[in-house]
Amino acid sequence: MELLTRIQRELNLLEQQGLRRILRVADTPCAPRVQVDGKPMLAFCSNDYLGLAADARIVQALREGAGIYGAGSGASHLISGHSRAHALLEERLAHMLEPFVPSAKALYFSTGYMANLALMTALTCMDPQAEIFSEALNHASLIDGMRLARAAVKVYAHGDVAALEQLLGASKSATKVVVTDSVFSMDGDLAPLRQLLALCEKHGAWLVVDDAHGFGVLGRRGHGVLEHLDLRSDHLVYLGTLGKAAGVSGAFVAAHADVVDWMVQKARSYIYTTASSPALAHALLTSLDIIVGEEGAQRRVRVGELIQAMRAGLSGGNWNLLMSDTCIQPIVVGGNEAALDMAAALFRKGLWVPAIRPPTVPRGTARLRVTLSAAHTVDDVRQLLEALNAIQAEEDHA
Repeated sequence: MELLTRIQRELNLLEQQGLRRILRVADTPCAPRVQVDGKPMLAFCSNDYLGLAADARIVQALREGAGIYGAGSGASHLISGHSRAHALLEERLAHMLEPFVPSAKALYFSTGYMANLALMTALTCMDPQAEIFSEALNHASLIDGMRLARAAVKVYAHGDVAALEQLLGASKSATKVVVTDSVFSMDGDLAPLRQLLALCEKHGAWLVVDDAHGFGVLGRRGHGVLEHLDLRSDHLVYLGTLGKAAGVSGAFVAAHADVVDWMVQKARSYIYTTASSPALAHALLTSLDIIVGEEGAQRRVRVGELIQAMRAGLSGGNWNLLMSDTCIQPIVVGGNEAALDMAAALFRKGLWVPAIRPPTVPRGTARLRVTLSAAHTVDDVRQLLEALNAIQAEEDHA
């Protein structure tokens, strides 16, 4: 078959370029100590930042939710799939974000990807002249949402507030939407949200903040980057995910109640999909209890200590460790093969750290993406540091 031959040829080309992706199979729950492809490993690759994915209390809440609501929702939210668990979760999330997003209402989605598709399309569909101003390092789901929206998109360089100000100043559109990640998933740094919000208020623009890697981790009570930076504005539209620090699944949008109601009317990725299992929403209520409580605060402190240990342990080497005070600690290697070789060397030593390559990151910046969790210990981090330093010493003597 000619079609199959073409696919095989393209797969071979990806292999030659060091860009072919593979799946590994985990046989155990998400945790630092896992069984992967039949081997015991110490993992530094999940986004389970607070170590809640396998927490016994949340697992029990999931069982309880299945006992109350069954396994599936059976329909989309607007048909019959919107359960009491979904409604309670949205009320809790809105309450958490209301100090930062006035008159907040929350809407729960099956995934963060679907939430971003919904946001980009709903905010722009009423205005054929709408313009989106996108941070250069935004997540793929935001980019795909912009494509689906079919609005004019202008990209500004990473963290370049002056460039964004010029773009906003030149815009004649009545609907302007500035879109940014809060914590950049492959670099670990924070967007300059204070300056971005000031520009949006000045130019009458929405500021969409994708806080996928901040919710639960940032802020005194884990309410996310808006709490961390003490931001409040009618211009804010907030997205948080619930499968990372919250340890379960799904995502939510928090915005003014009228914005959320508009999304219910117009967001196709919300309207035309089966609602996620009510049991997941029920489990998330327990997860939120942990996040906002004293234990959640202790876990955030522990993560901070591990970040400091990681950065101190690599500060004296030849490492290109990007500046990051978050759970994401990227080590830029450069070439695709070099990153793959280093990840493979770590895997042989029993350490699971992914190699991230283009198109996820720019060409020539392939990296090891180390992620830290409150479930890690200082000894775990020490083991990783020793392995990295041993690999570096082997390369220096090669």
